[in-house]
Amino acid sequence: MSYGYPPPPDHRQQQLSPAPTYHSHSSHYNNQAQSYNDPLDSYYTDLQRAPSPAYGQQHQQPVASPSLTGYQQGYQPPSTPLDPDAEMYGQPSSNPCQNPPGGGAGGIGVGEVFRPNNQHLLPQQPPPQQNFYQQNQGSQPGLQPRPSFSSQHSDYYDEGKSYSSTTHLASTPQKEWDVGSVVPPVPIDINYGNQDQYYPPRPMYGTGPPSTVSSAHTGWGGTSHWHKMRNQLLERRVVKQIPLHNGNLIMDVPVPKGVIPSGVKGLGLMDGEIESLRYSAATCDPDDFMGRKFNLRQYLYGRKTELFIVMTMYNENSELLLRTLNSVIKNIAHLTTRTRSKTWGHDAWKKVVVCIVADGRKVVDPRVLKVLQLMGVYAEGVMKDHVAGKETQAHIFEYTSQVVVSDTGEVGFGSTPVQLLFCLKEQNKKKLNSHRWFFNAFGPLIKPNVCVLLDVGTKPSGTSIYELYKCFEKHPNVGGACGEIFADTGRFGKYLFNPLVAGQNFEYKMSNILDKPFESVFGLISVLPGAFSAYRYDAVKNHADGTGPLAAYFHGEMMNLPGATASIFDRNKFLAEDRILAFEIVVKKNAKWRLQYVKSAKAGTDVPARVPEFISQRRRWLNGSIFAATYAMVCFWRIWTSGHNFFRKIALTILTIYNLVNLIFNWLSISSFYLAFFFLISSSIAGASDPFGGAGDDIFQVFNKVYIGLIFVVLVCSLGNRPQGSNWMYTFCIFMFAVCQGILLYCAGWTVYQTVPHTTEGWKDVSGLFENKTFLDLAMSLMATYGLYLISSILYFEPWHMLTSFVQYLLLLPSYVNILLIYAMCNLHDVSWGTKGDNGASKDLGSAKKVEKDGKEMAEVALPTKQEDVEALWQQARAELRAPAVEKPEKRSAETKRADQDRNFRTNVVLLFLGSNMLVILLFTSSAFTTWVNTHFTSATQSTFNPYLTVIFYAVLGLSTLRFLGCVLYLVFRLFGF
Repeated sequence: MSYGYPPPPDHRQQQLSPAPTYHSHSSHYNNQAQSYNDPLDSYYTDLQRAPSPAYGQQHQQPVASPSLTGYQQGYQPPSTPLDPDAEMYGQPSSNPCQNPPGGGAGGIGVGEVFRPNNQHLLPQQPPPQQNFYQQNQGSQPGLQPRPSFSSQHSDYYDEGKSYSSTTHLASTPQKEWDVGSVVPPVPIDINYGNQDQYYPPRPMYGTGPPSTVSSAHTGWGGTSHWHKMRNQLLERRVVKQIPLHNGNLIMDVPVPKGVIPSGVKGLGLMDGEIESLRYSAATCDPDDFMGRKFNLRQYLYGRKTELFIVMTMYNENSELLLRTLNSVIKNIAHLTTRTRSKTWGHDAWKKVVVCIVADGRKVVDPRVLKVLQLMGVYAEGVMKDHVAGKETQAHIFEYTSQVVVSDTGEVGFGSTPVQLLFCLKEQNKKKLNSHRWFFNAFGPLIKPNVCVLLDVGTKPSGTSIYELYKCFEKHPNVGGACGEIFADTGRFGKYLFNPLVAGQNFEYKMSNILDKPFESVFGLISVLPGAFSAYRYDAVKNHADGTGPLAAYFHGEMMNLPGATASIFDRNKFLAEDRILAFEIVVKKNAKWRLQYVKSAKAGTDVPARVPEFISQRRRWLNGSIFAATYAMVCFWRIWTSGHNFFRKIALTILTIYNLVNLIFNWLSISSFYLAFFFLISSSIAGASDPFGGAGDDIFQVFNKVYIGLIFVVLVCSLGNRPQGSNWMYTFCIFMFAVCQGILLYCAGWTVYQTVPHTTEGWKDVSGLFENKTFLDLAMSLMATYGLYLISSILYFEPWHMLTSFVQYLLLLPSYVNILLIYAMCNLHDVSWGTKGDNGASKDLGSAKKVEKDGKEMAEVALPTKQEDVEALWQQARAELRAPAVEKPEKRSAETKRADQDRNFRTNVVLLFLGSNMLVILLFTSSAFTTWVNTHFTSATQSTFNPYLTVIFYAVLGLSTLRFLGCVLYLVFRLFGF
């Protein structure tokens, strides 16, 4: 499908209003009554919004917006400018940056109730007032009387039912208000203050520490008060008629005053861009988003997008969201400072869109929604779960925000606006589906140059995103790039006291020093981590026939749908879907894209600090990487169908062979590690000098059996047990493997020590050392691993992990090989991400009913009608975020706990049963036992003798004799009638 670009309209003759959305009934604000004729139906079509007056004075030429097929052309503005505040609240906007029509002083303040003359504040006990909806009853035929609203039901077509919550938050008992009554508003703090625009943000009010500020809101910060204020907002909603745009529910919602900064002139904002939030209820699959004629603000404004950043999340808390989001805002602020760049500069923020995709409305953290509400990109009471009988698949909020929320919950304004797009998926459909919304739904509309993928919790440094983009700008054939992901070690490295974190820190560092630079030279990096990577949109796009990188990438999602018939191999392969995407980009038919590692782009991430989470994470990584690597081996011939030159194809073939050898060694790593343990220790104690002072053989026999027993224990625990249910057993095995590794390292060092000269005279003939085969083998082996670690780290000027994490990594190495690989292989059938999918549609938001009015399609929806309710809820969210989040310990459900207990019981019985048998075998076949037998029995009897066999023989004889006597007695008793 092709999309034309009409000639740009003259914004000097066409002044667009901020999003005419709500069809209200006759208002007491007669001078703002609107007539929704044909132009309104074509509002979200091929239009060019005029810039704000200050922006227009700069004489910048508007950019033509692309059009969607079937949209109406030739937008004509209505005779009176439309104001979202007037349309929703029946009053003009109180935006401090915009004068109301007629030149008045502008709007009501926070906590006020609107009066026609706008002169009085609400008293503590307000008299009964006729509200906006009541004034219009009877003036419009066919309108329903307003029902009472609570958060318990969803179907507002029945007067006995009412509207429900917008999230899964628990509701409190509601008081029902009579039609036309006014709920007394709660007084709120209206001291927003004038803020200087800079980053990091200055608190909007309150000069004390967060604890001091939040203590002033002791009665406000509780969850119960949040529900009370939120339910008041829901109760006072009224049904309004809103035009459907091509059958889709799209509307602009006025944002709270605290979200709008002062002094936004000169930023080039479009009219209504910072005064209103845009909400779209997507009732289609992501692949059909553009075909169903949904659109986005960036598309309507005709802005060119250089960077499209996506942050995917599941149930992460607000702290992790702010860590990533604030880092992204810093990166955008950095782009605006690059005034000498042809691409970036003062208006760089217009070329960046930040997309946040939350995977499931019911599982998203409530504090996350409050953070987004404070930033203006989320609103309570406007979402609908059904539109015209169709289920809503995702709730899409768009807003250009300058609000920054600090880690301590303080709210201020940053130095630059940020274009935010929040996609709240109705159901939990996993990370691949979130990326499908990003690439297939939003990507074709925005048409970005570079897409940046981030996981919530990853913290890119202040210039990392620019460093990634610069790689694409300098190298036109780079299709994908990744930076250095490092483990977050905490302030002053305090997390390194946890050996598990230290081991992962060393692993991450060496991967960024040895593996990724090596693969980058060939142009094929085996994995571009989904937590922090970037792709050129043209490189990942499919071919015209629908095949290509994105089609292969999202094939994994289709495999897990009900009724899918994909093989277990394919489903495991797509556990490492980022490896599949990297491979598909490089081998894309008739293309010559390559992948590159960008050392200067850094991002920190949390690593598992507990054994169960560590094992579960690596299970997914190992299974995915093994099967994805196998897939790459099988499909290596596709390298020769790509558009790379001959030498690049040869290099990629060599890299494939290298990966094949690595895959074989990984497959045999358990046996290789055990044989190294066996031969190295046995050879060290077989020499003239025993490293254990004569007890070497006994120690070897014991720990050799211990090593084998640990493998056996890990195998049994891995067959069906969750790591969370066998935490202590896995921890014990890790500790014992570390002891075995310590003995191995000691014996290796002892052997090297024995082979080198111990005198000064001996070191004069250094060449003689290399004639010693034992020394040569050990020296070369150690240099090939640990020596290269040290040398390469020094070359990259990053040797510190060798001092802080090297020893921990060495001790954890046998656990990496044995525990992680065995658990991964024993759970090949588990192709989940550790989250449960949600296949049911919720019905707790209310519906949008489709009606016809004057031949136009309208939607009847319930919307907030009191601005003071919106302001109060915003202030309450702000107060609650100042209070530190109460860390909730992870609790297993009763069903999961019972299942874990049953599995543990089964595992313990199996270990006791087989372990006792193996213990007997190991005891009576050990060299200590045979030596004792030979000393005390064989020499005395002058024959081969084993007391164990003697005991067995006489025990069998005694038991058989008892059985024989019993059967004889039975016959005797039977003969005599007993």
